[in-house]
Amino acid sequence: MNAARDLLADVRSHRRITPAEAMALGQVSDLTRLASAAHAMRLRHNPDRVVTYVIGRNINYTNVCWMRCRFCAFYRVPGSADGYVLSREELVGKVREMIEAGGIEVLLQGGLNPALGIEWYEDLFRALKAEFGPQGLILHALSPAEIIYIARRARLTVAECLSRLREAGLDSIPGGGAEILTENVRLAIAPLKTTADEWIGCMREAHRLGIPSTATMMYGSVDTWGDRVEHLARIRDLQDETGGFTAFILWPFQPDGTELGGRRTGAFDYLHTLAVSRIFLDNIPHIQASWVTMGPRVAQISLSYGADDFGSTMMEENVVSAAGCTFRVGPDEIERLIRAAGYEPSRRTTRYERLGPAPSQV
Repeated sequence: MNAARDLLADVRSHRRITPAEAMALGQVSDLTRLASAAHAMRLRHNPDRVVTYVIGRNINYTNVCWMRCRFCAFYRVPGSADGYVLSREELVGKVREMIEAGGIEVLLQGGLNPALGIEWYEDLFRALKAEFGPQGLILHALSPAEIIYIARRARLTVAECLSRLREAGLDSIPGGGAEILTENVRLAIAPLKTTADEWIGCMREAHRLGIPSTATMMYGSVDTWGDRVEHLARIRDLQDETGGFTAFILWPFQPDGTELGGRRTGAFDYLHTLAVSRIFLDNIPHIQASWVTMGPRVAQISLSYGADDFGSTMMEENVVSAAGCTFRVGPDEIERLIRAAGYEPSRRTTRYERLGPAPSQV
């Protein structure tokens, strides 16, 4: 206990902790001590009492995917009667609904669908930007797994693929598909998916091209604390190199309806992992609270465990909801939750530029 107390005191004095020390924090059962150190790290990056969020929509443009990840309840294999690809008209309509509700960000992700080539994405991005204006819509789109697959199908390098997508309107990249960046975990839960090195490599190329991204971690499947720390270390190392990650988002594995199955992890594990992540990731400016998977009450508590952002209103969500997680929170409720936790809400852009509270009509 004394060693943990000394270590957490070092955190407050701005000393970077090592992976071995992060492992030690994984054994600390007194969450109040961890919360205090994580909050101190939060204040280093975001010293005021503002908690941000973005009004956006999560659109899953296709559920067709050949990868068959064992943790996913959303995908349908090619040829499945339940498979879909949203039409251009449907996609434009969903974006228009978001814009009319005061939204600015579309998080566009889907399965690895063999029927969709790079031209499909380029045409879609150009059409959306033409319809809603290059400054009126932020395309936060395509995880590294999608980008790598699109590049391979088009016989392009990842850098070439990213350059073409950026020209078509891609603004930033979500960190989905990271899961846990260790090969033993990836082989157990998604043996056909991109490797940890490929995920890191795609993000490195994006950052070099000036395309920012978020970083994520899905924990609680078959991973150990060692796996989580290795994941965090890879994220921190790349951020030291590129500075391209805007935020880190953590969420627990949702087992319902998946091939992998298992038990759903609880709030203690989430808050513990969140606090250690905030302490360890001393070079990433923002940490999102995952109300989507943990619910609004735990998300409120997470604001004392290092989180400074409430994520996106999303408007719809199809991936974790397919695994039995169905929380929904609109902008008015997000602002109420933030104020009830003792903070001031502010809308933001994907790059964390603050826009102030939501208009009363939203």
